[in-house]
Amino acid sequence: METVLRGAAIYFILLIALRLSGRRTVAQMTPFDLVLLLIIAETTQQALLGDDFSIINAALLIIVLFSLDIGLSYLKQWAPSVAKTIDGTPTVLISNGKPDLRAFARARVSLEGVLTTARVEQGLEQLGQIKSAVLEADGAVSIIPKD
Repeated sequence: METVLRGAAIYFILLIALRLSGRRTVAQMTPFDLVLLLIIAETTQQALLGDDFSIINAALLIIVLFSLDIGLSYLKQWAPSVAKTIDGTPTVLISNGKPDLRAFARARVSLEGVLTTARVEQGLEQLGQIKSAVLEADGAVSIIPKD
């Protein structure tokens, strides 16, 4: 029973920590983010397994973690407010060609990063060519060019 409780606790702690840390996709990771992820993985492994390194304990943890993930996905389908809390909502970064500096600061995204995305994905070279840019809940940036 201790393994199940450990697994559930670590799952929710990581979920909250990742949600509070902001939206980033793997493609947007910096070397610092990668190092942090590796350290968290090692720390989590030790917290999950404790002193029991048996295959049965590991299998039980895997089942617990996947069950929690599946359960939360069903909960998010039934309760949209829970989905917004867990996954977040899109953030408009640029509207009608004007950057919202507060939104950039809250999302911890740089204008340069958005301009890079605009160049790579849309071939846009200047801020004036962007009608809007939205930071999606999954961390991707959607660029809508001006007509």
